[in-house]
Amino acid sequence: MRTSTSHLRRIVPAALAVTAMLGLAACSSDGSAVPGSDPSASKAAASLDEVYKNAVVADAADILPGSTMAKIKERGKLIVGEALDAPLLSQQDPSNPDNVEGFDADLAKLLAIYILGKPSVEIVPPASETREALLQNGTVDVVFNTYTITEERATQVSFAGPYLESGLAVAVKSDNTDIKGIDDLGGKKVIVGANTPAVTAVPEKQPSASIVSFATDPQAVSALKQGRGDAYVQDFTLLASDAASDSGIKVVGQPFTTEAYGIGLGHDDAEFKTFVNDWLVKIEKDGTWAKVWEATLGSAVESSTPDAPKIGSVPGS
Repeated sequence: MRTSTSHLRRIVPAALAVTAMLGLAACSSDGSAVPGSDPSASKAAASLDEVYKNAVVADAADILPGSTMAKIKERGKLIVGEALDAPLLSQQDPSNPDNVEGFDADLAKLLAIYILGKPSVEIVPPASETREALLQNGTVDVVFNTYTITEERATQVSFAGPYLESGLAVAVKSDNTDIKGIDDLGGKKVIVGANTPAVTAVPEKQPSASIVSFATDPQAVSALKQGRGDAYVQDFTLLASDAASDSGIKVVGQPFTTEAYGIGLGHDDAEFKTFVNDWLVKIEKDGTWAKVWEATLGSAVESSTPDAPKIGSVPGS
């Protein structure tokens, strides 16, 4: 893409319209995502300027006549099911509501560039239980919403990807230099969320760890900062969001369980699925995927950049 707008990521083009409907939820969150602007947004914006300027654009021959991508191109915007309250994933700037940033939000804009040559996106915030309906009735073209790929869901919608793997990860106080991940939790006091997968996963990985549970994510974070536990185990994306908004904690290591997220698409649209998967392969090979991860989720994680998940690697994808 040859557009050379230095503030491309800070100010989404006027064509982006945020459609406020339904509740806001990301499937990996317990609803406690911290609202407000992302403290790392300015730094992330600067680091992605070149990514946007040089984003890959599909060849005209790839926009097949009568296809979903042709309809999107004719319309002039990509309609995306995407949260507005998920820090580091898709967070709306309260001081500039047209500005939505994060891993999901940036990838959605890059997909729009691939189809349209410009990041023209309209956002429809979904609730977890409405994502299938939004795709089935054509309200949205795609869903970027920490949408876990399952075989059951794949009977109702299609999934491109996976494009991101999450799972349980470890957070510690920001001054902790001893714990680097799950392997260091033997004999430690570990905070978990009540009724979350961590309740059973931690003892399976570290039988000598002692577990203390808290009802909500804010309570667990407070307990960690107060020293009532050595570490906090929770979903990676939620911990990264917590760390982005609270300098008192940090995420260490990569997730030690796997939950694969896919891009939701209309069911049985093989042409569009192939098109989106081809785009994912291109942005993974040219380093775009890694740069977006580093500027968003990676900004709150004390570990190396992970490899992108293999396309079609999980049942339902």
